[in-house]
Amino acid sequence: MGIKVEFNLDLALREYGTGGRLETECLPKDLKEGEEYEFLKTGQRNFWLEGACPLRTTGGNQKLSRPIAAVQIVNYTHSLKDGKPHTSGIYRVIQIFDINDPQVHFEGYTIL
Repeated sequence: MGIKVEFNLDLALREYGTGGRLETECLPKDLKEGEEYEFLKTGQRNFWLEGACPLRTTGGNQKLSRPIAAVQIVNYTHSLKDGKPHTSGIYRVIQIFDINDPQVHFEGYTIL
């Protein structure tokens, strides 16, 4: 048996107020550019720290929205909660996007 580690190209959080989820597992009520927010994800995940990545909403099972913002992961830590690995950290909002705008906002890790 190996060590299960997931490499995330984006940060996907639940919609604000999703029932049965902690506040840090969801988007904040009012997302603001320049602000920092905490996040919590189940599993042992690795994020890119040297630039921006897309922030998306998820309904679970890898069903992701288009990017709603560009964020930078400031830091993250792995820990055990109830005997299961979790990843928690802080992200900073760089730019917020209009989800209905058809413009492409990322090319790889470059914000367009």
